[in-house]
Amino acid sequence: MAVPQGYVDYPVRTRRQGRVFYFNFELAREMGLLPGDHPDRLTPALAHAVLDTFSLQIINEYDVLHKLRVAPADRRSNSYMATRYLQLQHPDKSGLTSGDGRSIWNGYFSARGKTWDVSSCGTGATCLSPATAIEKKFFRTGDKAVSYGGGRSDLDDGVAAALLSEIFHRNGITTERTLAVIAFPDKTSINVRVAPSLLRPAHLFGWLKQSDHANLKGLTDFHIARQVANKTWPVTTLHSGYDHFLRHAALDFARATARFEMEYIFCWLDWDGDNILADGGIIDYGSIRQFGLFHYEYRYDDYDRMSTNIIEQRRKARHIVQTIAQLADYVKTGRKRQKRHFLKHPALRLFDEEFVRHKNEILLYKIGFNNQQIGILMQDPAALSALQAFYKKFTYFERAKSKRGPYEVSDGITWDAIFCVRDILRELPQKIARTGEDFTPSQFLDVILSDYAKGSDRELSPTRVRHIREYQKRYRKLLNVASEILGVNEVRLVNGLARRSALINRYDRMTGDAVIHVTGKLLEYARSHTFAEVYAIFMEFVDAQVLRPEYFAQQRRQRGHKARSSEYLRLMLDIVREHRDGI
Repeated sequence: MAVPQGYVDYPVRTRRQGRVFYFNFELAREMGLLPGDHPDRLTPALAHAVLDTFSLQIINEYDVLHKLRVAPADRRSNSYMATRYLQLQHPDKSGLTSGDGRSIWNGYFSARGKTWDVSSCGTGATCLSPATAIEKKFFRTGDKAVSYGGGRSDLDDGVAAALLSEIFHRNGITTERTLAVIAFPDKTSINVRVAPSLLRPAHLFGWLKQSDHANLKGLTDFHIARQVANKTWPVTTLHSGYDHFLRHAALDFARATARFEMEYIFCWLDWDGDNILADGGIIDYGSIRQFGLFHYEYRYDDYDRMSTNIIEQRRKARHIVQTIAQLADYVKTGRKRQKRHFLKHPALRLFDEEFVRHKNEILLYKIGFNNQQIGILMQDPAALSALQAFYKKFTYFERAKSKRGPYEVSDGITWDAIFCVRDILRELPQKIARTGEDFTPSQFLDVILSDYAKGSDRELSPTRVRHIREYQKRYRKLLNVASEILGVNEVRLVNGLARRSALINRYDRMTGDAVIHVTGKLLEYARSHTFAEVYAIFMEFVDAQVLRPEYFAQQRRQRGHKARSSEYLRLMLDIVREHRDGI
């Protein structure tokens, strides 16, 4: 046992009346849980295995105090852990009372040379929830009078997380994935989550905060061993492992936050490393949103504090890397130095460089360049110079805000962006490919204005005309430079960009608002359709939100291209279109 004090152990009992609402066949085959040729079919034997393995509820402290009677047939012999980790919203703020508030770790599964962590959310109220820490009492699982402390997960949240995580995964974003969703008659669910490692920086930072060198070293060594065993890191010695951990943290968190900023993903990142995996992957989809526009002023209101915004996520990730630098030094030397001593650590310089570099790569990709072209352009100073000149005008439109100013929304505050730069990235190369000409200023504005632009936001002022002309001039300059560097005729290059950017910057792209309504529609559909029919439309919708041309090229090679014709799918995509500009 790497960290004997790192968890609270709970006995469990069977939770009855569950049914398998969703099962990720592709993930199960990838993990080795199912044979490679297993069809996408939920057989009675497979459904029974899923329920027998995961339909569990902990016997918590409240149950023990109130002498809960559990039928012998329902009592399980194994116990499961709720892990401890740092959470800033807890009164103690050192990891002594915080961690998995409604989840258990089912364990790990190893096959085909890779190990996966498996956990379940919605399995009961633990003593590590914020409610227990704040009110200093234990709660009955299912108590609806206490937010989050009741230990349940709502079915719509579980299905939304399954949808969004699979969409993100197929779009190349590092994330935990949902293996199964078990639904219950009271509209709650158990959500089974999987990743090669489910450790968060917060698991480590709690021991760092407490200056507990033994537990910190034990967990850090465990994390390094997992990464080496999974062939994620090529490490030969333990001390080089600590260096690898810090280097990978700098690179992973730079890439993750660059991606969040460029793709408008709100993750509510903070320095405690709670809402993020140790490899920069997304976890806990309750606070995850994908915006349609760059609504960088949006903040979530969590009762006693406001969240970070998208732009601030970079600074918070940098702070995480600084804390890992402190951690690595402490583990190696046994002497804990103050975090301020690591303000100029080389890992932070690496983070800054990688953040800028990866943002450039993502921008080139969004413009429509393929990965091979991006690799060449990223090595050429002339291309980078032209890209940076273009990016300055790109951000002018991306970050323009409504004259309305900030205002409250149901879960926080926001200040609307007014331009959809994805639309102009999609439409401009098509216009050039068709006519060889730029948009007129009024045409450009018609393309790029969003539904959030009202009144004076829509005016074509002389200043705005100048910015529009300069944007297109710099876009053309980038095309000209890229054409020369890549040795591709400019007409042919523009045609390629037009084809790729049409998918990459697709009009009906999922947002946080949209996933809420789409999930409701999917649950409505499930009331009168079979598991197989619900699964089919689930996967069709996920595929409809993949914005990577490479993904579909690979799918055509592997299984052929499937046409989408479901009327219900079209209704779901209509919802996405309706909410495409939102949060």
